[in-house]
Amino acid sequence: MNYPGTQNAVQAIPLATPDQLRERIRRKSKLKGRQPETEALAEVRALIGPRPDDGWRRDLLIEQLHLLNDAHGGLHDRHLVALASLINVPMAEVYEVATFYHHFEVLRGDEQAPGLTIRVCDGLACELAGAQDLLARLPALLGAAGRDDVRVISAPCIGRCEQAPAAAVHQRAVPLATTDRLLQALDARPSAPETFNFVPAALAEKSVSPPPEGIAEIPAFTDYATYRANGGYALAAALVNGEEDAEAVLRAMEDSGLRGLGGAGFPAGRKWRIVREQPAPKLMAVNIDEGEPGTFKDRTYLERDPHRFLEGLLVAAQVVGTEACYIYLRDEYHDCRRLLEAELAKLKADPPCTLPRIELRRGAGAYICGEESAMIESIEGKRGEPRMRPPYIAQVGLFGRPTLEHNFETLYWVRDIVEKGPQWFGGFGRHGRKGLRSFSVSGRVKNPGVKLAPAGITVQELIDEYCGGMLHGHTLYGYLPGGASGGILPARMNDIPLDFDTLQPYGCFIGSAAVMVLSQHDRARDAALNMMRFFEHESCGQCTPCRVGTAKAAALMQAQVWDNATLEDLAQVMGDASICGLGQAAPNPIRCIQKYFPEEIA
Repeated sequence: MNYPGTQNAVQAIPLATPDQLRERIRRKSKLKGRQPETEALAEVRALIGPRPDDGWRRDLLIEQLHLLNDAHGGLHDRHLVALASLINVPMAEVYEVATFYHHFEVLRGDEQAPGLTIRVCDGLACELAGAQDLLARLPALLGAAGRDDVRVISAPCIGRCEQAPAAAVHQRAVPLATTDRLLQALDARPSAPETFNFVPAALAEKSVSPPPEGIAEIPAFTDYATYRANGGYALAAALVNGEEDAEAVLRAMEDSGLRGLGGAGFPAGRKWRIVREQPAPKLMAVNIDEGEPGTFKDRTYLERDPHRFLEGLLVAAQVVGTEACYIYLRDEYHDCRRLLEAELAKLKADPPCTLPRIELRRGAGAYICGEESAMIESIEGKRGEPRMRPPYIAQVGLFGRPTLEHNFETLYWVRDIVEKGPQWFGGFGRHGRKGLRSFSVSGRVKNPGVKLAPAGITVQELIDEYCGGMLHGHTLYGYLPGGASGGILPARMNDIPLDFDTLQPYGCFIGSAAVMVLSQHDRARDAALNMMRFFEHESCGQCTPCRVGTAKAAALMQAQVWDNATLEDLAQVMGDASICGLGQAAPNPIRCIQKYFPEEIA
């Protein structure tokens, strides 16, 4: 404080010497963090191509990671640093995406990429068919064959349950895998598939899949020329050219009673109308991330005729008014991806009408991306974590725009419904139900596979009429009516109509219609534990009830006598507080065992 008559002297205090200031400036001029290496930058540029005028799209990050992972056998951290620098995305963001997905292998420092990998499915159907024995014997056999460069790992369900035990040698599927077949597949190359005209409507109330002796690695399929020659794309072209009324097509969809066939069962026509009424621009996202254990119907149809699905996509896009369509295909379906890429290229090279922009996106091994909002996050190049709702994606979806989201099979029936009339689809059914359902049947039956059966059929009718009965020496003990999360029912409840809304009173649901059959040689509690381990592995980790609850439940379910009180507490918290359906449905197997198979856990 200054007082009158006093004089305050100001004394300068040096903060640093000139040399210290120069050193501080020099340090600040150097960039923080790990800097990209010149060689790594060149290797990444060679794969992702030259920089577009407006820069690299952020949503293509996962596609770029796939390019690196495929080319180098893994994601070296030097390449991640280079990629982050080139596309101008923080390294932390690139790293968190790369480490989220199971099929990306991050390699640090001088760590070497693994050699060829054999993935043996350990899902329920494959476990029943001897997958664990295959996993135990393969390493020694590979060593004896001098193939020390090959590693063997277990993998969650790869969507080939009717071909159990199923495996994959790198990106090549091996159905009905044996040690001999896997060793032969290390060096062999699959032959090119034949073409034929696949007519799914002709298989109504029949088996779509061949019997086990007729299974091929790559089945015959309908190519672009064959599809066009048999009237394909005429409906889409008529609609785009104004020769077919969009409102009439929409009414046919509503009148058919077709519901979403990915599991939720929302009426397809109503969904189209909701999104149609939203303001432009609008987008479409198609979910072929068929990761529910026991489910393989989408793969079965896709590998036989991709164009019937693509025409359904074009019809939906025109009726709803979407300007771009994104197809999200699970990474386990490598053969389907190659087929779809080739046939999409033919469609774009010789289009039957004006096409919306169609982009095929590749998943990276995350079951959670089967949930619609997690899939949208993945398409945007992010971690596949579900979004909180509302808002719903019909209003605020992909890239913040109104989005029509559909399962593959839902679009697959659009052409037949419009051409044959809505009464054709709704004319099938049993026990008071209406429509057709593609049941993926696996487990202890003679002829597993996709069965195009009437809605409302019972499991006993399905086994007897479509699957050739139970395997020799096996009798029905229990069944999973809706895949991993659809619950487990005992044989005495074999007369329940299988359809939407019929199983909920019993603590189950049909979901994607994946029916897994158990016999007297199996224990339902083991099936439930297999499912819970799957949920634990596939939880995205975003919410604590699911992340911790599935792990704790799997540990408790291994006890000879279950701690039912604690398991019920866990089930209550997971069901009430999880963000998405994975955690909410994970308790279903627990409660079904407690209710219907108490003798197994007492």
